[in-house]
Amino acid sequence: MFAPLDQSGPGDAAPAAPRRPYRLTRRPEERVRVLGGTMDLVRPEEVFHFVTGKLAARQSAIVANHNLHSLYLIGKNHQISAFYQAADLIEVDSVPLIFWARLVGRASRRFHRCTYLDWRDAFWTLAVQKNWKVFFVGGAPGVAEKAIEQIRQDWPAARIASHHGYFDVAPGSAENEAVVDAIRRYQPDIVLVGMGMPRQEIWTLENHAAYGPAVTFTVGGAFDYEAGVQKAAPRWMGPLGMEWLFRLMSDPQRLFWRYCVEPWSLIGPACGDLVRALSRRPPTSDPRTAETARWEQMRARNEAAR
Repeated sequence: MFAPLDQSGPGDAAPAAPRRPYRLTRRPEERVRVLGGTMDLVRPEEVFHFVTGKLAARQSAIVANHNLHSLYLIGKNHQISAFYQAADLIEVDSVPLIFWARLVGRASRRFHRCTYLDWRDAFWTLAVQKNWKVFFVGGAPGVAEKAIEQIRQDWPAARIASHHGYFDVAPGSAENEAVVDAIRRYQPDIVLVGMGMPRQEIWTLENHAAYGPAVTFTVGGAFDYEAGVQKAAPRWMGPLGMEWLFRLMSDPQRLFWRYCVEPWSLIGPACGDLVRALSRRPPTSDPRTAETARWEQMRARNEAAR
């Protein structure tokens, strides 16, 4: 249904050898700060290597994702800012953001985009192989059940439980405690939270520690796409950075502010990125100085030969 695509473009050279798996500790060049937010330049296979390591160690972790909307929100909501500070791994869910990061000198490439639709097939294949238990929280009542039916058509052995996202998420409320208790009793390895941004991030921040060791992903409308409630953009639009346009045209009333107004608030951080990029450039050498140095070296060799 959602076939993975080769995200490399004509300007991206193919690697000479398979990339080493993502380590549980980051390499410095993999974690970058762009447009006021911190994120990790990782491929899906590196994300799953990280997740597998955490589960093997029986450790909890949060896998978040950044796009232009989330970068706007971290400047407006202290809970969102706290969520991204607590996240263990932050995927990049925006090709325009990847393009911008590369423009300001970061080693980002199109294959660094990581979203549920990008790694869906690889994830469920691995989940079945590892016998992971997955709990999904989100969607309208009945949506998760339809999504699970779709997933099990391709992976009959997938172990999935769910709860809809239409409940009182206030900390301490009876409904919220019931959902957390259901997750705790299921003892999942993976928790997928799809309640939309910023609700899913705030809920995860407030509740992930209460349901035991698991890796929690925030996945937005992933199960809406699985269930056919929302139509996913054609996959060819993703690598071109045009997926936002498809969504805007599909729901202009809801998404106009997000895609046409919010990005203007990032002009300040963008200017900061440009200043830092220019400061990292090595100073241009004066060609006259280089020529003088060559003449000095020649004269020294001639004198030594006499």
